[in-house]
Amino acid sequence: MKALRKFLDRIKPQFEPGGRFQSFRSVFDGFETFLYTPRTTSTSGVHIHDSIDSKRTMIIVVLALLPCFFFGMYNTGFQHWLAAGETEFPFWDLMAYGFFAILPSVVVSYGVGLGIEFIVAQWRKEEIQEGFLVSGLLIPMICPIETPVWMIAVATAFSVIFAKEVFGGTGFNIFNPALVTRAFLFFAYPAQMSGDKVFVATDPILGFGHTLPDGFTGATPLAQVATNVGDQLNLTSLSGDAVSTWDMFLGLIPGSFGETSTLCILIGAIILLVSGIANWRVILSVFVGGALMAWIANIFQSPTYAASLLSPIDQLMLGGFAFAAVFMATDPVTGARTNIGKYIYGFLIGVMAILIRTYNTGYPEGAMLAILLMNAFAPLIDYCVVQSNIRRRQRRGITIKS
Repeated sequence: MKALRKFLDRIKPQFEPGGRFQSFRSVFDGFETFLYTPRTTSTSGVHIHDSIDSKRTMIIVVLALLPCFFFGMYNTGFQHWLAAGETEFPFWDLMAYGFFAILPSVVVSYGVGLGIEFIVAQWRKEEIQEGFLVSGLLIPMICPIETPVWMIAVATAFSVIFAKEVFGGTGFNIFNPALVTRAFLFFAYPAQMSGDKVFVATDPILGFGHTLPDGFTGATPLAQVATNVGDQLNLTSLSGDAVSTWDMFLGLIPGSFGETSTLCILIGAIILLVSGIANWRVILSVFVGGALMAWIANIFQSPTYAASLLSPIDQLMLGGFAFAAVFMATDPVTGARTNIGKYIYGFLIGVMAILIRTYNTGYPEGAMLAILLMNAFAPLIDYCVVQSNIRRRQRRGITIKS
């Protein structure tokens, strides 16, 4: 590592103003600060000096996502083998299949997103923002495994440009970029994203896997809920077996690549909470709001709205609800900032997600729209909380100085 540090110090002047490669200064800075914590310090004002910068924060979030990512690799292979009618599931073959299935989407997501951010940073003569280290991994994880890579490229470019860079880049965006990507895909290409097709890769990849029969059909549990008729709800796997609550908890069900395993999501939540990256108030209030709304919907269940037949615990484990609660709602940039605001913000996300999922039969998933909606209201929530505090202090006779 010392040799690498000396090498970077030796070539760094070439990227400074007046150097041969000054046009690529932001590229070099992004690479250097990714490898090493910057040694520069502030010269004025009061600051807290800490080794945890935004790059390290993003890397911790990526580490928290890895349990879901690795399980997504396994589950992608597992669902493919299941759909092929296999009864034996060789672990490493399943993992290899899942890895090669998701790899193009990850490469395209990072390539397009980081490419745009590098270009914008060069144009603005600014440092490269590191927020896309997380978004680049989140995007393929919240999409169906068979989403064409060109769609991911188009949606990622739209999200980075219009949901992020036009607002000033990382830290200034009002909407979560990964969710904007998913929303763009849903509304621009509804046939691929609506959930009425199976979320399973259907062809062999580099010699791994099987060729599924022509006309193969299947659906995620939420897609089955959306098309259910009658007052009985029977969710089945691709093999025709009943899907249990335990299956939902482990994640051995069809779904978007990284969203199916509640167990792995909870492991990621522990990493985020222990490291102090995520705020427990948001996560807790999302689950409380979702559980309450699911309980109310279940009490007043109706065959017209099949999702109301689901138990509250099943509601929380199906679809992208848990994943959104842990990895999306906790985004500190697009969420509420005040402590009371975090409770309100998270609670309303949980309520809205179940409300949309249950009573909008044309859209079996609600977490994405719920978070985007509350992203827009987060500043208003904080404003109301602050104003309420000011009025309460004024009533106590305390003078508020601006």
